Amino acid sequence: MNELVIASDEADARAAAAVEQHHAQLSGALALKAGGVIAAAVRETDDAPSGGWVDTAATDLVQWCRTELIPHAVAEETTLYAAARERVEGRLLVESMLREHAVLMALVDEIEGATSTVAKAAGARTLQVLFDTHLDKENTLVLPLLVGAPDVSVAKLLEGMHELIGGGDGHAQAASAEATAPVAHDCTCGEEAAAGYPELDARAVPHAIRHATVFGALDGVRANGGLVLVAPHDPKPLLAQLERRNPGEFTVEYLERGPEAWRLAIVRQSA
Repeated sequence: MNELVIASDEADARAAAAVEQHHAQLSGALALKAGGVIAAAVRETDDAPSGGWVDTAATDLVQWCRTELIPHAVAEETTLYAAARERVEGRLLVESMLREHAVLMALVDEIEGATSTVAKAAGARTLQVLFDTHLDKENTLVLPLLVGAPDVSVAKLLEGMHELIGGGDGHAQAASAEATAPVAHDCTCGEEAAAGYPELDARAVPHAIRHATVFGALDGVRANGGLVLVAPHDPKPLLAQLERRNPGEFTVEYLERGPEAWRLAIVRQSA
């Protein structure tokens, strides 16, 4: 977890950590979807005004929001938010979080109905920024409030709630085992193709949820699609974990090797 929280019991601490990991996965997935709209907008403007890439990427983003983001928000309202609202110190916080949910849902509708490339790209970026800010408040305000309450069991609140905790593939599994990492190489053959991929800058992501964020993004990559990962160091442990998690599904090409940043094109192979 990002902050020191005194949990009422170990089960609650584990449940809160699972929620944060799932939040990271959602953040990574949204970064990929929104980045795809923005990258498509740049490509369509520069290369082919009628390419249709933005419409396709925006449709993909909206569909993901309706099947993943919005169900997650609704599940929070009936569990975590309902419990926090019962506490005097949590009422105003929950009211503000509910208003943000309404704004997020309205943004999805706006992106779906937008008729211009600029509007779709701007809406996608706004959605991403607001969602990340919203998740940060959930992690640092809502969860600590509930986890520290002796009369609230976060673990019981989340029983069977896949929308809130996901499948879980946290950073704790990121042991080294570098020999199992996908084969990576250095050349310039991927530079041109990688220019069309959305970029995920992991340097700004807290270390504890960095792997979950990257995996959330990669889960949304389709066959022959990819993303450019920007890392603060050579991400060999992450690549090894990726190969154990998705054996043989991705290829990796180093586009830049430090010293300040490592840039890698990670591409999902065709089925």
